Amino acid sequence: MVLAGNKKAYFDYFIEDKYEAGIELVGSEVKSAKAGKISIKEAFVRIISGEIFIMGMSIVPWSFGSVYNPEERRVRKLLLHKKEIRKLHDKVTQKGYTIVPLDIHLSKGYIKVSIALARGKKNYDKRESIAKRDTQRDIQRMIKIR
Repeated sequence: MVLAGNKKAYFDYFIEDKYEAGIELVGSEVKSAKAGKISIKEAFVRIISGEIFIMGMSIVPWSFGSVYNPEERRVRKLLLHKKEIRKLHDKVTQKGYTIVPLDIHLSKGYIKVSIALARGKKNYDKRESIAKRDTQRDIQRMIKIR
């Protein structure tokens, strides 16, 4: 079940490799995330000293929580194997590659984030994507009419 998505990632980047990572959440963040009060629209991923973090992700504080509710946009650690982090780090050091969050979903009761190794698109690539999307939409309309 998808809790939050990042449609813009598919428009702005060529997605190459996908990974599923756990998120280190604190206290009432889990309840708030499962309630769908989560956003990754402005989120990005950074590798800092061998650990991987997601920044800019917003989890609205749980309304029934205590005084100790964590900050809405705090930096959260992602849980990946060291080998995967090293592989991502090697690719990101190359020019043009970045790590973007794709979606946040539930997997066997745990909250996971799908991240991807991505390469940025140029403006002409984006125009191509828009044209493909429009033609697909037209085809679907024609099929629906018949």
